[in-house]
Amino acid sequence: MTEPLLRIESLAGGYGATRILHGLDLSVGSDGVTALLGANGAGKTTLMKTLAGVLPASSGRIFFRGEEITGRNAAERVLAGIVLVPEGRLVFPDLSVHENLRLGAVNRRARAGWRGALEEVHAIFPKLLERRHQAAATLSGGEQQMLAIGRGLMARPSLMLLDEPTLGLAPVVALHMFELIRTLSSSITLLVAEQDVRRTLDVARRAYVIDNGRVALEGDAGELAEDPKIRQAYLGL
Repeated sequence: MTEPLLRIESLAGGYGATRILHGLDLSVGSDGVTALLGANGAGKTTLMKTLAGVLPASSGRIFFRGEEITGRNAAERVLAGIVLVPEGRLVFPDLSVHENLRLGAVNRRARAGWRGALEEVHAIFPKLLERRHQAAATLSGGEQQMLAIGRGLMARPSLMLLDEPTLGLAPVVALHMFELIRTLSSSITLLVAEQDVRRTLDVARRAYVIDNGRVALEGDAGELAEDPKIRQAYLGL
């Protein structure tokens, strides 16, 4: 069996003494989209931050490309190839679009080839080329999400953690975001935490449902989409 790109064993963590994650086991294959589903407060964002090294794990182990990275900090994980596109986008509002993108390539693995990466990002997001001199704060919500993803791509990741990529976006923009996720999945691996369960399962290969910091369900995305528990709890069917 092929070693997964990311593997988590009995992962626990949270915010200080407040435990949010309770012994999670999860793996992400080396291609396509893996969906992370669950209600608000289930622990999805906490898991994403813990995988990115923003929050420490209190116990358990994280492996990336077969190597344990549990004790590595966020910068070291970016260097290894893991990039988080956080909930709420968190672009630098007073910096220009171009400056935001350049900051995505500060790690030494991506620094030398930043011009080529920038051309690729502009090819994916022509709007960012048009807006390159504008302050990020002047962009629409959808454009800021493009910028956040573009900044992540500048780091040359092999695994992108997308946390609530359609949050606060207009329906037509959200639909475009799912089309983008499908396109990106042909070249990098994505772990996507998202509230739109139906569309997320449609673009994903595998999915995990998180409930109170634990894995409640897991399996093939298509099969989970037909699971009565998922259909009733998340799809209203």
